[in-house]
Amino acid sequence: MPETESYDVIIIGAGAAGLMAARELTKAGKKTLVLEARKRIGGRIYTIKDSFSFPVEAGAEFVHGNLPVTLGLLKEGNIPYTSIKAENWQLKNDRLTNEAGFMDGWGIVMQKLKELGQDMTVKEFLDQYFFDEEHTELRTSITGFVEGYDAADISKASIFAFRDELMGDSEWQAQYRITNGYGELISFLEKEIKLNRGEILLSQEVKQISWKQGEVEVTTTNGQLFRGQKVIITIPLGLFREGSIQFLPPIEEKLEAAQSIGYGSVIKILLQFKQQFWRTIVGDSGTTMSNMGFLLSQAPIPTWWTQFPDEVPLLTGWLAGTKVESFKDKTDDYILNEAIQSLSIIFKLSAQELKEKLETHYIANWASDPFAKGAYAYAMVKTQEARKILNEPVANTLFFAGEALYEGPEMGTVEAALASGLRVANSLLEYYQS
Repeated sequence: MPETESYDVIIIGAGAAGLMAARELTKAGKKTLVLEARKRIGGRIYTIKDSFSFPVEAGAEFVHGNLPVTLGLLKEGNIPYTSIKAENWQLKNDRLTNEAGFMDGWGIVMQKLKELGQDMTVKEFLDQYFFDEEHTELRTSITGFVEGYDAADISKASIFAFRDELMGDSEWQAQYRITNGYGELISFLEKEIKLNRGEILLSQEVKQISWKQGEVEVTTTNGQLFRGQKVIITIPLGLFREGSIQFLPPIEEKLEAAQSIGYGSVIKILLQFKQQFWRTIVGDSGTTMSNMGFLLSQAPIPTWWTQFPDEVPLLTGWLAGTKVESFKDKTDDYILNEAIQSLSIIFKLSAQELKEKLETHYIANWASDPFAKGAYAYAMVKTQEARKILNEPVANTLFFAGEALYEGPEMGTVEAALASGLRVANSLLEYYQS
């Protein structure tokens, strides 16, 4: 590639936000280049179609609600998806049941949240209003939800964000799964970009961006130089916060703002068994687990789910939030063993029995992934102001996008990434037209 070649826009990162932005810009006729550090596109979306008997998701898996951008793209690309309606199970006090009540006593919490006039951390809220022994179980439930669902640290996570999550549109309870995986959506965006003559280059880890108004020079670790008029940075928040890209001149205000947005870690364990052995297990409630979707426990790997209603023999383990810290540097064999031990506790089967039933597995340790350094963002007390700072371009030259910068209730989701990419592309096109 000639060093003199220049682009209208260079996008750093071929995840959902970067690809969505590239799709919109190339449709508008802008000469666009996407640089991706990995050997694949998708970022924290990673559908594995080999080594398993069916597509599995090492990264993002669910469509959390009736989300306009995601579902709109799926419709446009004729990509099938399935509604998920299944039973929730729990192992509590050594009883395995499908009884409702994961949020017992949360009515009191909701009332306190409605009365709350000032934001604080979730931990501060619990310490102030639910500190006594009577509320031990309630504190455990809230902590488990915030850490498990939001991958957040309760000593940093915003209680207002938690309130908004609980009191928002009830459609968040709707869940969908893309039939052949999120990779189908990523492939659709890739085809659209290439159809409109956009370029995507892999194995291009960006180390430096030199810029002045209307001009950027992007340098990669392998010594390549790319020139453009504008750049969109869509790298994961964990990388941005640690300064993985050097900006010349520096953009200290942006880096400082990034420190005020939480970024959680996740380890995902995919276990394919020879058959769905759990479907014949009778729980303490007297019913079989044939319709099980999610299962919550206090085991070392506490959260599990099936692919129901799809009849495939896959169990997915989920460890999120601060609990990841003690696991992130462990070997895959160690994590697999902890997963087997957890299932042994839950199903009251020996570890040896479970190992004999296991066909293949995959450990997705996003905490130790060098191009992610975590899983997804969550709101801290000062996040709202921080997002405003990061969403403001620098000299109409440096633009920022990603799930962490989305200002709606779906922060941390693929919808957030897609919507952020769409927003920044539209903003940039407005600058071109003005």
